Amino acid sequence: MINQVANDRFEKGRGAQYNPKNRFLKGEYVQEHVEGVDDWEEEKRSTDYIIDKSKTLVNEVTSPDVGMLWSANPYQGCEHGCVYCYVRNSHEYWGYSAGLDFESRIVVKKNAPALLRKLLSNKKWMPATISLSGNTDCYQPIERKMKITRALLEICLEFRNPVGILTKNALVLRDMDIIKELSKLNLVRVLTSINSLDEDLRRVLEPRTASYATRLKVLEAFSKAGVPTGVMNAPLIPGLNDMHMHDVLKAASEAGAQWAGYTVVRLNGAVEGIFKDWLYKSFPDKADKVWRQIADCHDGKVSDSRWGNRIAGDGKFAELIKNQFQIYCRKFHLNETHLKLNTHDFRRVVNNQLPLF
Repeated sequence: MINQVANDRFEKGRGAQYNPKNRFLKGEYVQEHVEGVDDWEEEKRSTDYIIDKSKTLVNEVTSPDVGMLWSANPYQGCEHGCVYCYVRNSHEYWGYSAGLDFESRIVVKKNAPALLRKLLSNKKWMPATISLSGNTDCYQPIERKMKITRALLEICLEFRNPVGILTKNALVLRDMDIIKELSKLNLVRVLTSINSLDEDLRRVLEPRTASYATRLKVLEAFSKAGVPTGVMNAPLIPGLNDMHMHDVLKAASEAGAQWAGYTVVRLNGAVEGIFKDWLYKSFPDKADKVWRQIADCHDGKVSDSRWGNRIAGDGKFAELIKNQFQIYCRKFHLNETHLKLNTHDFRRVVNNQLPLF
């Protein structure tokens, strides 16, 4: 159970509980501990949206252990507020904190559809799967109003360029019509991330995401519609949710998921302090054990940037997690086939005109 005394000090609906200093802003002053400054003026934190005119949208992914070649993120920062999110560190490049700023100062790439169209129209572009939500969730709450992700899917359908979707938000069901059309041409797969079935844990770990039950319904709806689906059992946090793996993979398989993946949590950069603050406030009785077990999975440190090790970790505990994952995938008939999305039907559209030849 969540520690109620500590929980009273929580900023409701947020994952991070403070704003750590931005490492790039040398003259910045922040309040890192409430008890440290008696006269610091408190204010209720709302979510702000910053419109950005980006010059590029699609980024090449060079890491060999991520499983994607290209990613596109219409939003930077994520209101879902997952406290463990490794992408928090990237918010510092925008001049914000990786803490509360990450989930309350959302950069909106309003010109993302125009940038995608420009890229796909370029003769140098070779058709390849573009992953939406390679960083932040493309279906976070502001998407309901902005509809940028929907526009990106429409363009992918127009050009017949394959696309992958990973989300924790049921808003993806809004775009069932476009996704079904993409699926008919073998141009899409939809994955959702589920790392537990414990709603008490989700409310503090991933405070503004869809419930786990709702995410299973997302898998079920797309599976019934003939859309390839999968689940990311990620991140696994030793001592908090690793013991839930069996039930998660079983439920996902029963909902129609065909594939599964996992990662072991790693706490690089500012995420280390953010997560540790959250952990000791939320679970003081088991925090020491959880912290040690995370370190045991990453060669004695909670951070890990080693290709080949950072995703699944190493050591005895990480090996146990890996073995369990493989056993459960066999038991629930996950990862029995390989999905290769269609790149052969790509068509270049320039000025809304298809090529004559």
